[in-house]
Amino acid sequence: MASHSTLLTALAWACLLAPASFAQDWIVDKDASLLRLTTHVSSEEVIGRFSEFDAAITLNPDDLSTAHIDAVVQTGSGHIAKSDYQSAMVGGAGLDITAHPEARFVSERVVKTETGYEAQGILTIKDHSQPAILPFTLEIEGDRAIANGELVIQRAEFGVGAAGWGSAAATITLNIHIEADRAQ
Repeated sequence: MASHSTLLTALAWACLLAPASFAQDWIVDKDASLLRLTTHVSSEEVIGRFSEFDAAITLNPDDLSTAHIDAVVQTGSGHIAKSDYQSAMVGGAGLDITAHPEARFVSERVVKTETGYEAQGILTIKDHSQPAILPFTLEIEGDRAIANGELVIQRAEFGVGAAGWGSAAATITLNIHIEADRAQ
């Protein structure tokens, strides 16, 4: 008959070697990640980016019950090369970066789909909160994860824009590329 300590040791090793199905935290590699925006003004495509953002990510693809994403974008880090559009984006009618320095997405749940995953949650811009669905793909190799997603928003739903904007930049597509390392 095996001793009590031998049985406990074997059980401990079995737990360590079993596939992980517990919450896993990820640390965003900000230098390798990118948050890009695309919209249209008249017939012109306008492209910009946000350089300052971060996310607290808990995600294990084998157990999505604990998955959670809390992403924050510093609105003042938004940049569009064309100066007229830049001032409109960050000004009072736009993102109003002085009064609203952050935009935030908080997932309520993450689900598996036929093409990848969806983070379903709440997007808040300028103190206007709306339900949002962020479809994304995910590849994990070792301790590195790469996620690519696209979030399409209607700017007017978030109080962004002035009456004179009309249909300019009515729809904004955020392309999200996140590279993250497994937290140890």
